[in-house]
Amino acid sequence: MTIRSTGGRVAAVAWFAFAVLNLADLAFNITGKGGPRYTVTTATIAVLLLLGCGIAYVAGIRPAIIGDEEAVTIRNPLRDVRAPWRSVREIEGTHAVTVRFAGPGGTELKARAWVHQTSPRAQAKAEARARRDERHSKIPGARLKGRTPAAYAAQRLNEIRDRNRPRTRSGAPDKAAAAKAAGDATPARGTITWSLPALASLVVPVVLLVVLGVVAALN
Repeated sequence: MTIRSTGGRVAAVAWFAFAVLNLADLAFNITGKGGPRYTVTTATIAVLLLLGCGIAYVAGIRPAIIGDEEAVTIRNPLRDVRAPWRSVREIEGTHAVTVRFAGPGGTELKARAWVHQTSPRAQAKAEARARRDERHSKIPGARLKGRTPAAYAAQRLNEIRDRNRPRTRSGAPDKAAAAKAAGDATPARGTITWSLPALASLVVPVVLLVVLGVVAALN
């Protein structure tokens, strides 16, 4: 299961298209007269466009929530969180999808997903709408319409987590089976790491801007 922000990805792709067209114009002077002019100003504009692409990448393309058979992964703009299901303590979907899990050394960590963040006001409206629909409708699942995207994502992740719990021979989740599996295997630990590509996409253009600023000042 992979959850992404459709709006964020559309906005990022739109910026990429805008940046590519403008970079091509700077390189070949498509809309102007005469040949291309390579100056500190045009280089600065090009680097600003690249910086915008970096921001579009980390804010629109990268963020995702991924649930597979082994773990839940949260990709935020600059950091990656990966928690094996055995390390997960709780998954909630309130203002955002949050995962509580055991980290390195057994410390308890909490990660909040960038995707599907909801304001407290929007959440309160959704909960009120869900209660009203459930009260007045006889159709099973009427409450589903009032859930926020964060709550729905948390429910789906919890379902995947339940499917991957240690089970008895009958197939039902069992505390004894879970304890045995925990004793037989190395304790599961989640991790939070910085994303080097995401950092590079922002740091490199900023460094280039500083260099161009120094060059412009010297000239």
